[in-house]
Amino acid sequence: MNRETQNFSVRIADWSRDAAAIHGVRHTVFVVEQHVDPEEEWDEADPRCLHVLAETQKCDAVGTGRLDISGKIGRMAVLAPYRGNGVGSLILNKLVDQAKHKSLDEVYLNAQVRAMAFYALHGFEPEGDEFLEANIPHVRMRRRLEK
Repeated sequence: MNRETQNFSVRIADWSRDAAAIHGVRHTVFVVEQHVDPEEEWDEADPRCLHVLAETQKCDAVGTGRLDISGKIGRMAVLAPYRGNGVGSLILNKLVDQAKHKSLDEVYLNAQVRAMAFYALHGFEPEGDEFLEANIPHVRMRRRLEK
């Protein structure tokens, strides 16, 4: 763990208790910064997914992500002032660890094209053609999990 990531922790969130913090991060990143329609951002899968929350030492929420039962990782978001400090890697690693704990064979995600290199560094490989999701170019990426 590098020096920057020591200032953050990632924990499994409790949707009923942490939904407001998760909502705050995702609203800022997706709705405000990336102009995603709020109707597209929130879905019926949220209460069923496993969510993680990245927090500062003062317990301020700075990032989040989710894992659904199919092994799909999604809604990865880190607030702008905290990007480049390893927070995204901590979130992704926690989600992958949870998928392994659930004995999943693989995980997959729809990566924004501009984030493909980040996911590739974590063992994800692209598959298929580029497509639009929430009017943003994406590519499906997949990672097999070791047993």
